[in-house]
Amino acid sequence: MTDRISNWTAADDRMVENAIRRGATRRELLNMLLMGGVALTAGASVLTRATSAIAATPVKGGHIRAAGWSSSTSDTLDPAKASLSTDYVRCSAFYSRLTYLGEDGKISMELAESVESKDAKVWTVKLRKGVTFHDGKPLTSKDVVFSLKRHLDPAVGSKVNAIAKQMTGFAAKDDLTVEVTLANPNADFPTIMAIHQFMIVADGTTDFSKGNGTGAFVCKVFEPGTRSIAERNKNYFKTNGGPYLDSFEYIAITEGTARANALLSGDIQFASNMNAQTSRLLENNPKITLVNQAKGNYTDLNARLDLDPGNKEGFATGLKYLINREAIKTSVLRGVADIANDQPVPPSNVYYNKELKAKPYDPEKAKFYFQKAGLIGKKIPLVTSEAPTAGVEMAVLLQQSAQDIGMDFDVQRVPSDGYWSKYWLKAPVHFGNINPRPTPDILFSLLYTSDAPWNESQYKSPKFDAMVLEARGMLDETKRTEMYHELQRMISEDAGTVIPVFMGGIDATTSKLKGLRPNPLGGSMGYAFAEYVWLES
Repeated sequence: MTDRISNWTAADDRMVENAIRRGATRRELLNMLLMGGVALTAGASVLTRATSAIAATPVKGGHIRAAGWSSSTSDTLDPAKASLSTDYVRCSAFYSRLTYLGEDGKISMELAESVESKDAKVWTVKLRKGVTFHDGKPLTSKDVVFSLKRHLDPAVGSKVNAIAKQMTGFAAKDDLTVEVTLANPNADFPTIMAIHQFMIVADGTTDFSKGNGTGAFVCKVFEPGTRSIAERNKNYFKTNGGPYLDSFEYIAITEGTARANALLSGDIQFASNMNAQTSRLLENNPKITLVNQAKGNYTDLNARLDLDPGNKEGFATGLKYLINREAIKTSVLRGVADIANDQPVPPSNVYYNKELKAKPYDPEKAKFYFQKAGLIGKKIPLVTSEAPTAGVEMAVLLQQSAQDIGMDFDVQRVPSDGYWSKYWLKAPVHFGNINPRPTPDILFSLLYTSDAPWNESQYKSPKFDAMVLEARGMLDETKRTEMYHELQRMISEDAGTVIPVFMGGIDATTSKLKGLRPNPLGGSMGYAFAEYVWLES
């Protein structure tokens, strides 16, 4: 055990600090350390150091105004329907999940005390005692059963219906014990429970306008498409000190320069998802702090394979050779990105297929495929907006490259407001923006299976669907990795999505705002920043 503690790193310290912030008890933490090979006395020392590091800095009190970049009149406080960053931030503030994905990519418990299975098919969830909803109702197993079953009801319109379909049985064994049965084994079940749509709501809820959850904040004002105001939940179940803010207002400022100016003027204290250009306005200002987020978010170019021109053989492949990935990385994103290979699993994921190379920038090869599709010289609408990060810049780059080979891309820049409801998934050729997800199975199920709710290019492959199902229940890690590598290859070659780079987001705050950390679920600390940040006195 002495070897383990001698190799202890700053990342290990952050892992422990993160678990403390999530509300883990000292006993749970010591058990975690013991399982990792740390001696009891050394583990106690680690916990003391980590607790001191956290306790020394956070300050309670204060109000902030924070701005996201996406908003719509269809903004919702129903976690099942959440699809925009504004939805995720609010749901993360008002509700809680069974589990939570930390910055180290590991799962910790939130509403659940434990999530266990002997066969990866039947899962037993033990709930924390003493948790109450904002209206005073105690959390019970019935709330969990109701929350999970909602995703299977077509009338609900859950964004994770395709993922939830693998859950076939629900049983409230007692007030604090739930049994969930899956159609097939899935070792990722605890991780799936950490994604935003699987927040737990009260049994029987039909009106979500009040955001009645168990989360760190209570909803006081919610005006879809405009703003929300949240106040600290005085009866929050976690005992780790947070949330620290008394309250926060959340709005959306869709244009990046406007967000930067609002931060500089003091109108807001938190500006999320700043692009490379607007961050230049802020980076040398001592009153501003920039925080790089994990690289996993991406803006993609989507050619619907069921509509013209995407249904022409060769068109989507031509786009993949015409996109200038290196220019996007260096010129558009100022290096805050990794080159991607037209599939959604980022290099940070253990299942990433590093042997799958990105298609090179080759206009002549692109021309060959466009000629094959019979599209040279024809005007092709290319829908973009400020809503997808760097979507406008990518469209202009593509248009310029296309002109040199006789292609005519008509860049149609539409307003950010309403982009996700009017154009995304609908226009024949358009840009999207996808937030990180913790597992390949979630990415594939949300974006690429035949019944995926966000199948951006309408990619349909029975072979792909069958392999996703098989890989989900594969407990042999070597075989599972091989299958995930093949699934990535199939997407890269056959789907109509062009994913040029994985972007590292940049969040900007006043220098007095502390505690913001990266998270694999996306920017704004996986959209849960409100619970963990504080204002320096």
